[in-house]
Amino acid sequence: MPRKKSTDLDHMELAYASFAIVAEDGNIDLGELNFLLGLALRDGKLDDMDKGILAGVFNRILEQDVSAEVWKRVQAVRKQHGI
Repeated sequence: MPRKKSTDLDHMELAYASFAIVAEDGNIDLGELNFLLGLALRDGKLDDMDKGILAGVFNRILEQDVSAEVWKRVQAVRKQHGI
């Protein structure tokens, strides 16, 4: 059962995690992507703030810099959640 978000704290955690992951090597792997999605979807849905944070990460990803699996997952998440 998804837990209820304490919005501000959860958004800060998602933003910090996304910054840390991208800042580490400028890239993202499938494990890191799934970790971020897990944080964002803890309550079972993405709100506008979650979408904005994820869009910031997704907009930094270039297809040639990630695996085909990561690229496909990012595109699927964009489509599914309107990011």
